[in-house]
Amino acid sequence: MQLVTEDNITELAVERWATAREPRLAELMTALVRHLHDFAREVRLTEAEWMAAVQWLTRTGQISDEKREEFILASDVLGLSMLVVQMNHRLDPQATPATVLGPFFIEGSPQLPYGGDMSDGLPGVPLYLHGTVRDLAGEPVPGATFDVWQADDEGVYEAQLGEVDEARLRGKYTTREDGGYCVRSIAPKGYTIPMDGPVGELISQTAISHFRPAHIHFLFAVPGYEPLITHLFQEGAEYLDTDVVFGTKQELVVRFEHREPGPTPDGGRSEVPWAEARYDFVLQRRG
Repeated sequence: MQLVTEDNITELAVERWATAREPRLAELMTALVRHLHDFAREVRLTEAEWMAAVQWLTRTGQISDEKREEFILASDVLGLSMLVVQMNHRLDPQATPATVLGPFFIEGSPQLPYGGDMSDGLPGVPLYLHGTVRDLAGEPVPGATFDVWQADDEGVYEAQLGEVDEARLRGKYTTREDGGYCVRSIAPKGYTIPMDGPVGELISQTAISHFRPAHIHFLFAVPGYEPLITHLFQEGAEYLDTDVVFGTKQELVVRFEHREPGPTPDGGRSEVPWAEARYDFVLQRRG
C-alpha cells in the first residue's frame, strides 16, 4: 500500500491523470494538477479558502444559462481570455487584430441589408459604421457575412434581458461585391460588467475598474479566411486604458464624427443629428 503524504500527493495525482487515453488530455490534466498543487503550496491554502473557492465556482455555474456566461466573464476579467486569443491568433500585423468574444454573444442573429438598422428604434444617437472588408493584398472580400452586436444606451445587452425574446441590437451583414458594408445602429456607451454575480462580488473587493469602454462587437467566419472576433472602440471613450477584460487595442480605436441632419452613407437620409464611423477590416487568408 502506497501511503499518501503532502510530499508525494502531487506525483501520485499526476501519474493517475497521465493515464488519459487522449495524449492532449493527459498533457492538459497533468499540467493542471501540478500548477494547482503548486498554487496551493505557494499561498498555503486553508480549508476555509478552498471551500470558499468551491462555493464561488458553484455559484458561477448556477447563475450561468443560455444567455449569461459567467464563466466566460470570469475568464475575461482574469486576463485569461485575451491571453488565449493572442496565443491562438498570431495574425499578420496588417490584419485586423482579434479580441475577446465576451459573455453576451447570441447565435442566430437576423440577416440585415446594407445599412439595415439593428437598433430598430431604440433610443440613442444614430450611428452609421461603414467601410470595406479586404484581404492583406488589399483585394475586396465580397459576400463576407459577419455578426454585429452591442449594448444599448444603458449598457445592457439583449442576453441580460430575460423578458426580450427577439433580436435586439444584433444582426448579420454581408459585404457587397466591392467589399463594402454599412451597419446602422446607435452610438455605444461605456458600461459596467454585471456586478450582481460571483464575478462582480470578487471585483468589488479590489480597486479594479469594472467598466468597459464604448465598443461594438464583430464576428467574421468567412470561408478561406482566418476567423476573426474583434471589437471597435470609440476614440476618446472613457476606460480605454482600464478595460476590465483587457480587450482594447490601438488599431481598433475609431473616431465617431458628428453629423448634422442630411444624407447618410447607406444612400438614405437622417432627419436628426447622427454619428459616422469608418473602418476597413482586413482578413487574413488561411495558410
